[in-house]
Amino acid sequence: MRVLVVEDEPLLAAAIAEWLRDDSHAVDVTGDGGTALERLSVNAYDVLVLDRDIPVVHGDEVCRQLVASGSATRVLMLTAAAAITDRVEGLGLGADDYLTKPFAFAELAARVLALGRRSRPADPPVLRRAGLALDPARHEVFRDGRYVPLSKKEFAVLAELLRADGATVSAEQLLEKAWDEHVDPFTGAVRLTILKLRRKLGEPGLVETVTGVGYRIP
Repeated sequence: MRVLVVEDEPLLAAAIAEWLRDDSHAVDVTGDGGTALERLSVNAYDVLVLDRDIPVVHGDEVCRQLVASGSATRVLMLTAAAAITDRVEGLGLGADDYLTKPFAFAELAARVLALGRRSRPADPPVLRRAGLALDPARHEVFRDGRYVPLSKKEFAVLAELLRADGATVSAEQLLEKAWDEHVDPFTGAVRLTILKLRRKLGEPGLVETVTGVGYRIP
């Protein structure tokens, strides 16, 4: 999934991003609400992890504007305020979930995954196609019962191909979902990842190239 983390404490923001990247999510990070709104207007994020007390534009206003835009992005609001009234107020702004600081990173990651499932049509617990079985929760892939060790990017790309259910996925769509905003679209990152993925999945080949369009698992 593509996730935007908005947190003005640099160490905490970096820790959240690292934890989510370990789950094969593409993560962008910013520390203020103004930049957050700019990025939300450009990129299609599945989940927004939003600290409530941030500079430039307050987290409450970021949430209000996002909800008013009709965006499908799900919002997990973070705050140091633990009172029930604060939680109710945050949810009333349109946030989908609420987590108070300090929190366990494992819980945050689980909530992000749950919200991401709500931002798109529900996936089955295990994605299956052409002898492949990909388990997002366990982060495991099997081909015809054989375990296939994949890198985080390979796993993310394969998940998007399986979610397409036989349809062709463009390189641009894969960049959008599996890489953060710092990737250079001209580096050939997608092509190289597909090449490595094919090697690890083995023969006969499963990932087809549709010339001029993208990739698919028929």
